[in-house]
This record gives sequence, structure tokens and C-alpha cells, in this order.
Amino acid sequence: MEIDNPNSNNISEHKFSINVLQLLKSAQMQHGLRHGDYTRYRRYCTARLRRLYKSLKFTHGRGKYTRKAITESTVTEVRFLHLVLYTAERAWSHAMEKRQLPDGPNSRQRIYLIGRLRKAVKWATLFAQLCAIKGDSRTSLEAEAYASYMKGNLLFEQDQNWDTALMNFKSARAVYEELGKYGDLENQVLCRERVEELEPSIRYCLHKIGESNLQASELLQIGEMEGPALDLFKAKLEAVMAEARSQQAASMTEFHWLGHRFPISNAKTRVAILKAQELEKDLHGPAADSLPAEKRLAIFDKIFTAYHEARSCIRSDLVSAGNAENVKDDLNGLDKAVSAVLGQRTIERNQLLVTVAKSKLTRRRDDKNEKVTKPEELVRLFDLLLQNTSDLSDLVSSGRDRKPEELAFSEECALKSLSFRAERCFYLAKSYSLAGKRAEAYALYCRARSLAEDALQKFRTLNENDQIIKELKMLCDECRSNSCIEHATGIMEEVKAPENLSKRVSNLSLTGANKKLEKFLLEKLDSYESAVGDSNVKGVSRIEVFPPAFQAIPRNPIVLDLAYNFIEFPSLESRMKKEKKGFLRLW
Repeated sequence: MEIDNPNSNNISEHKFSINVLQLLKSAQMQHGLRHGDYTRYRRYCTARLRRLYKSLKFTHGRGKYTRKAITESTVTEVRFLHLVLYTAERAWSHAMEKRQLPDGPNSRQRIYLIGRLRKAVKWATLFAQLCAIKGDSRTSLEAEAYASYMKGNLLFEQDQNWDTALMNFKSARAVYEELGKYGDLENQVLCRERVEELEPSIRYCLHKIGESNLQASELLQIGEMEGPALDLFKAKLEAVMAEARSQQAASMTEFHWLGHRFPISNAKTRVAILKAQELEKDLHGPAADSLPAEKRLAIFDKIFTAYHEARSCIRSDLVSAGNAENVKDDLNGLDKAVSAVLGQRTIERNQLLVTVAKSKLTRRRDDKNEKVTKPEELVRLFDLLLQNTSDLSDLVSSGRDRKPEELAFSEECALKSLSFRAERCFYLAKSYSLAGKRAEAYALYCRARSLAEDALQKFRTLNENDQIIKELKMLCDECRSNSCIEHATGIMEEVKAPENLSKRVSNLSLTGANKKLEKFLLEKLDSYESAVGDSNVKGVSRIEVFPPAFQAIPRNPIVLDLAYNFIEFPSLESRMKKEKKGFLRLW
């Protein structure tokens, strides 16, 4: 849409048309907000305003600064409305830039942030008033929705007047719902996206008023949505969750692990452990199975970050503990417990990666055109799992006085290691089978079956969960069937080997007459044929012979000096030094 051409609008009726949402969404996505870069978007708005002021010849002069007011009589073309709109966007993006500071805005920065939001509300309200007079009905409606959205953002950040904020968000949502029913397909999609972005803010306002029974986990699920309109909501949600964790962590005095109780004195350690435990509830809760693998992996990353933060706090406390042996013992035990829990979560994450890889191994091509998993990748994952299990077992068994819970945990680690070894051996056999090594694959399948049966017997003795026993049974059956297949395939290949050898020997030619000779590119320059070959078949390009063949080349004639043998040179004895003889010489 041309926005700088005044001739594209109906000036005689003074009714301008602006597709506000489409214009702003395009500018935001192209200038930083696709990646949440509000600084870049603010600079774009500033540069855009400078160009508009200059093209409209609406600059404020070189003397004392006096802002020229934009009134109804000033708006003679659509670019004046753009001036007001981009000024509101610049103030809003500046506020969001302050909101995204690494440690959050301090008290002075928050005052400045709220001031910029007030400025955005002021310009958005002026934009709505001017569009009501100078714009058509659709433009006026979109401008009202934009102003309501900005007012809701200001009240949302101020933590007050939740009723008014809710009313503004609802009015904006109603407008976009209505506009989403008309126009082209792109406009309908944008309106629906804006409605979805406004929904979390409305639910949060209802939660603050007390008209909604939202839980913390539901708020977190809402916060996982994406969009520029949700960044303020996410910042507010993170602040609320941090405050709730701090209050809840005050009552958390001990960390329980395998029969041990370790006291926690540092408030930061408490908050980090509590955050990790909340995320673990999402993984092990009733709705965990419905979560896709990508979200579960993201939750694992957050858990690792929280536990690493807790370990860093514990180790800084160890440095400052000095010579207090009791305090050091407690902190070392807490560090060991947190490290063990971190090891357990690492094993769970790698098991999830194994599940994803197995699902891609069974199908020819993935739905998203991702590459299919090879057996070697699963072998590498099981190597990691074996290493993680070994490290965890060593960590648990490193203490002197071991409790029954720790002994049971070590036995569980040993059983897991045995099942991982069986699966690793199975996929290693698969890789040998794909390479055509039948004897090695057969031996590995038999070994995998032996390990799986041993693990199955031990799991049945300990009455472990049915899921592991079921998986081991399937592994035993697959090992048996694949070993039979490899045995039969190997016998067939051995029987057919002499026949195949005789066929190949019969096709041999001493003269090479049957061999198809292909010309090189330099030999067939007069014909239009490819020297690269078929793109689907890997082969060497036939451009020129390399290394080049030996060629006979002319050489300079050999010159023999025949006159040298017939030359008589003069005697030089007269010029040679003679030896002295006599008594003095002998002495």
C-alpha cells in the first residue's frame, strides 16, 4: 500500500483510509520485532518520523523548539495521521525496550517506562480522535481499538484499575473480532492473531480481579504464546512468578534426597530449587504425555539452568563458609544431592531424545522433511546414557555411611545400565546389518538378546514398572527375529556367492571391448552433452583426463666437444715452485 502518495487518497472528501493493523504488523516484523529487538524498531520509528516531517515540510525550525500541534485543520493528507501513529509506536517501543533490560527496570527506569507508556496513550488517543473526523469508518474503528489497547497496556503495567484495563482489552478484542469477519484473507489472519494475543491479558486481568480460577501452571502455559503484544504480559507474569517463588521459598528450609535432609540457608538457592521443582511437575504431571517433544526439551533446558544456578550459589557459600566444618558438610551434601538430581534429569532428557530418534527410525521420511535417524545415532545416544548412569552411580556410592535408599538407587542404576547396554548392542547390530556384515550382525543380535533376557529377569525379580518389562520383552523378540533374518540372509548370500562370482568372471574381457568408453568434454565440444552426468547419480565429472598422459616432446640436440682430445697444452714446469735440498733443509 502506498502511504507516501497523497494522490492515492480522496482529498476532496477528506476521508483517509489506513489499514492500521496491517501497516504496524508489517513494520514490526520487518524492523526487529520478529526477534524481539525493540531498540531496532524504536530507531526505525524515529527515522520514519524524520522522513515524514521533512517530506511534509512540517519541521519545527532552527530557533527555539516549539512543537507544532497536529489538529483537524492540519491533517490535509494521510501522512499527518502516520506522524501521530508512529509517534505513539516510538513511545511504546521505548517503554518495551526498558522493560527488557537484563536485570529488569529499577525504580527510576520504571518511572520512565510508565511515562513513555503515558505518552503512547496520549498519541494513540489523538490518533483515534483525528481518524474519527478525517478517516473512513474502518480506519476510525481500528484507531479506537489501537487506543484501547495502549490504555490497557498502561494500566496493566501500573498494577492498578484492573477493571478499566479489562474493559479496554475487551473493547479492542471485540473490534478485531468484528474486523476479522471482513476484508481479504491476510487481514482476517492478522485480526485473529491479535485476538489471540489479547486473550492472555484479558484472562490475567480476570485473575487479578478474582473472577477467574486460573492456576499458576495455566498462566505459564499462556505465557508460552508468541507475539509482540504478549511481551508486556510475559514480563509481568515472570515478575509475579518470581515474587510467588520468593514467598514460597521462605517456608522451604530443607532439601530431601534418598533419606537425607540437607538444610538450605541461602534464599537464592531456595528460589532456584523451587523453580526447578515447579518445572518438574510439568514434566511428571498428568498433562505431560500430551506435551510435544520440543516443549519438553525446552522445559528440561530450564530445569538444567535452575539447578546450575542453585549449584553456583551453593559453591559460593562453600567459599565463604571458612572453617565451619558442620556448615561445610551440609553444603557438600546439598551440592551432591543437587548434582544427583541433575544427573537424573539428564538421563530422562536423553531417554526422550532416544524416543524421538526411534520414531524417526521406523519411517522412511519425516513429515517435516527432516533426515531419517540412522542406527549409529542411537548407538551414540545409548553411549551417553551409559556414561550418565555410570557417573550417577559413582556419585551416589561415593559416601561412607550409605543408607538403604542409596543402595536401592545404586541397584536401579545398575539395572538401567544393563538395559541400555542391551539396546545399544541391538542398534549396533542394525548398523552392521545395513553395512552387509552378516556374521558380525548375527553375533551382536545374539549378544543383545542375552543382555535383554538378563535385564528382564532382574526387573521381574524387583517388581519394576510394567513399561520397562514390556519394552525389554519387545527387544528380546526383535533380537530373536533379526538374528534369524541375518542367519538366513547370510546362508543365501553364501550359496549364491559362486554363481555371482562366475557371472562376474564371465563378463570379464581381456581386451576391454565390452567396456563402454565415454568421451571427455574436450573431445566432444561440437555436441551439446553434459560432462557432469545425471544429478541423481554420484559420479566423477568427465571433463579432462587427470593426471594427463605422458607425451613425447622435442629436445635440444646433444653437443659433444670432440676437439678437446686433440689439443696439446704447453708445459708449466718452469713456473712450478721447486723444493730446497741441503743440510739446513734436513735439520
